[in-house]
Amino acid sequence: MESIDKLRDQLKRKLRHFRSYFEGMKLSGVVEILHLRDGEVIDTRGFTNITVITGRAEVAGLINGVTSGAFTYIALGEGTTSPADANTALESEISTGGGERSSATPSRVTTDTTDDTAQLVNTFNFTAAFAVTESGVFDAASAGVMLCRQTFSVLNVISGDSLQITWKIDVD
Repeated sequence: MESIDKLRDQLKRKLRHFRSYFEGMKLSGVVEILHLRDGEVIDTRGFTNITVITGRAEVAGLINGVTSGAFTYIALGEGTTSPADANTALESEISTGGGERSSATPSRVTTDTTDDTAQLVNTFNFTAAFAVTESGVFDAASAGVMLCRQTFSVLNVISGDSLQITWKIDVD
């Protein structure tokens, strides 16, 4: 039987390794947008994303099991205020006309190392006109915790248009 001191030392080494692994961990990534009209791509956009404070805290809770909600919802909005660390919601979320928050298709893709990036993809099919200027990732169909938010120059959509939104969150 191993001594308690030896087991304690092994545990300390494992904890140091675990801490060093997560010390440099950060979330970064991009959001990609395809604007389609009559089946044709009429605009493409790409931006780096910002992960907000509450989202980072929720991810920390997911790692150790304190929280359990996966970030699988994409929302659109018409807000124009630049994203900030303290954001907890979109400025002006769209809730009708095909632009309402939707469950995305989640997957993992490779950015730097195998499966290091969470990817969410959703296509919004509009039945009304909107001036879309923001998007975000959430852990619930309504309210919930926001992980990421980004604003962009206006995408004027009309009934019949589609926006395919792809969020990629890279765990560096």
